[in-house]
Amino acid sequence: QVQLVESGGGLVQPGGSLRLSCAASGSIFSIYVMDWYRQAPGKQRELVAAATSGGNTNYADSVKGRFTISRDNAKNTVVLQMNSLKPEDTGVYYCHANGYGLGRNFGAWGQGTQVTVSS
Repeated sequence: QVQLVESGGGLVQPGGSLRLSCAASGSIFSIYVMDWYRQAPGKQRELVAAATSGGNTNYADSVKGRFTISRDNAKNTVVLQMNSLKPEDTGVYYCHANGYGLGRNFGAWGQGTQVTVSS
C-alpha cells in the first residue's frame, strides 16, 4: 500500500506564492509519474502539473510560467512551487502518483490540501 501526504496549502493574497510538498511512502519500487491536480468548487478535478522519473514535466496552460514542479526520485517527493497566484487558482490540490511496487502497478492519491487565493 502506498500513502501520499501533502503539506503547504493555505491562504495567500493575489500575486503571492505558496509551496506544496508531497511525500510518498509504503511499498514502492519505483514511481513513474508524480503530479498535482486541483479541484475548484463546482468544477471537475484537473491536472495542474506532472513530472516523470526521467525529468520531463508538463503543465496546464493556465499555470505555465507561474508554477514549477520538481521531484526528488530518491526520496519519493514532489514539490509544486506556485508564484503569481490568482484567485482562480483557488481549490483543493491533490498529489497523485503512478508507480510499481509489490509486483504490481499502483495509483495513489493524497488527502488534498486547500489553497485559497483572496484579498
